[in-house]
Amino acid sequence: MIAVAAEALIDLVARPADVLLARPGGAGFNTARTLGRLGWPVTYVGRLADDRFGAMLRDSLSRDGVRLGVGELTADPTTLAMVDVDDAGSPRFRFYLDGTSVPGLDHAALVAALPADVSALHAGTLALIVEPIASALEALITRDLPPDVLVMIDPNCRPAAVADAAAYRERIFAILRRADIVKVSAEDLAYLFPGLSLAAGILEVASRSAPSLVLVTDGPRPARAVLPSGESVSVEVPAVEVADTIGAGDAFGGAFLGSFAGAGLGASDLGRVTPVRAALQLAVEVAALTCTRVGAEPPWRNELA
Repeated sequence: MIAVAAEALIDLVARPADVLLARPGGAGFNTARTLGRLGWPVTYVGRLADDRFGAMLRDSLSRDGVRLGVGELTADPTTLAMVDVDDAGSPRFRFYLDGTSVPGLDHAALVAALPADVSALHAGTLALIVEPIASALEALITRDLPPDVLVMIDPNCRPAAVADAAAYRERIFAILRRADIVKVSAEDLAYLFPGLSLAAGILEVASRSAPSLVLVTDGPRPARAVLPSGESVSVEVPAVEVADTIGAGDAFGGAFLGSFAGAGLGASDLGRVTPVRAALQLAVEVAALTCTRVGAEPPWRNELA
């Protein structure tokens, strides 16, 4: 069982003619849906609200085959993100977080929601920023997880939501010491290691994490996997007509983790080129298809080539 611990929210996507589209979103939520749609057993670990938007999120998880780890609903309203999409399809997010559903998952509830048969954990984004869930996740990952659980971290940095950049980076670096797979974008590296080149940023991530696999995305440029040995594998990104890029990185991470962990592979297999390349190839295909739809809508397994 793969567990995904991160935020679920509603993306309010600004479209032409002053239209706002309300779409299920949140990085971890998108990752969980990707895993479910591709047929891997997955549990979403996060709080959902008892309002109409919360019902929309629950229905989406159910349709996509995702198990809900936290059954109790909160009276806090669903977290919202305002999304402006530029002419190239790239989104800019502004989050409404205070007093909403995402932050309030504490350590006890998080531990209780984790499946007993968990084999891999995916975490990142707002869940590593807002409290108390950020501290709860840090404790779970660095202290509580069994050593054989494969840990994938996607910082998916959101500077607009970070109140204390130094403290945020310190938390990320602490968590990376337990990470087996780290997925970062070029933008993440620029934020975490300001002033460093992309190559230098990758080396910094590798040096701060356990012997790990580092996945790097850079828009339409080839995606890379840097193995614990330092060997690099790259895969071209398919050319598609982009509607927007919302959820593409989340779909990439979900597809990679599903391909790797779903095949029964673990930390000891991270240096094997063949399964890493296969997972990377699937990840770029799934991410590219996600870019062809408005909002975070990962493909189903039967839509893949």
